[in-house]
Amino acid sequence: MARPLPLILAQAPGRPADDLAGFATDVERRVKLHAPGALVVYPELHLGESAPGVPAAPQEGAEPLDGKRDAAFAELAGDLGIWLIPGSVYERGTGDRVHNTTPVYSPQGERLAAYRKICPWRPYETTTPGNRFEVVDLAGVGRIGLSICYDTWFPEISRHLAWMGAELIVNVVRTTTSDRAQEVVLNRANAITNQVFVASVNSAAPSGMGRSLVIDPQGTVRAKTVDAGNSTLTDVIDLDEVSNVRHYGTAGLNRIWDQFRPGDPALELPLYGGRIDPAIWNPAHTTEEPPR
Repeated sequence: MARPLPLILAQAPGRPADDLAGFATDVERRVKLHAPGALVVYPELHLGESAPGVPAAPQEGAEPLDGKRDAAFAELAGDLGIWLIPGSVYERGTGDRVHNTTPVYSPQGERLAAYRKICPWRPYETTTPGNRFEVVDLAGVGRIGLSICYDTWFPEISRHLAWMGAELIVNVVRTTTSDRAQEVVLNRANAITNQVFVASVNSAAPSGMGRSLVIDPQGTVRAKTVDAGNSTLTDVIDLDEVSNVRHYGTAGLNRIWDQFRPGDPALELPLYGGRIDPAIWNPAHTTEEPPR
């Protein structure tokens, strides 16, 4: 049995926040020749530039999550019959707060979820951090987890997404600096240590360094871009590979989600004021309803 998920990853340069028509045209162009029902992903703050390659201030172009931009994204996803992650956008929250937020839309034209970036790249990013992990069920396909750029440097985020049942972690990125090389390594490490797929989608020049990639649950790079050019990275992944790797082990050896078992002593985690409880270590118990 297989659960295929076509991926269309747009390594694209950024656009102004109000260029919804140009964005729609670009999505249609990239989707046109590829599989129906694909998950289409754009980079972090793709619609968030004040000039080519220059990110806008958070207050510029920010709007409530359910504004006209949201309606345009939903309509586009429904018209094309795709799962759409339009990168992230500046979301106007309560008071003067602005969040860096990734929404997800269904082929039926509905917003399914929205994730606020937990780890802004401080001190350079001034958006208000989110305070919850977010996983999304793609009906009939599987469950994905959401992260934004610097989040990938914090293994706790990827671990929790995997524990909540994510089989693919989508990491949208706007990295212009040389540490993209380290991000590539970290994304592979997050795939290996959690036995999940990872798709990391960076911006094209002049908005980013490129080097987007798709990684399988054993850490193998399945597909990648080799430079910062404007390009479309495509793949079709089988989400059943996640359960296969967890059952047989990475390289046929390592079954990390079977490490802690009911009856083992709990492990205190002083850093978090919490613990690893062997009774709830395995993510299998979360496949019906993600915990909050």
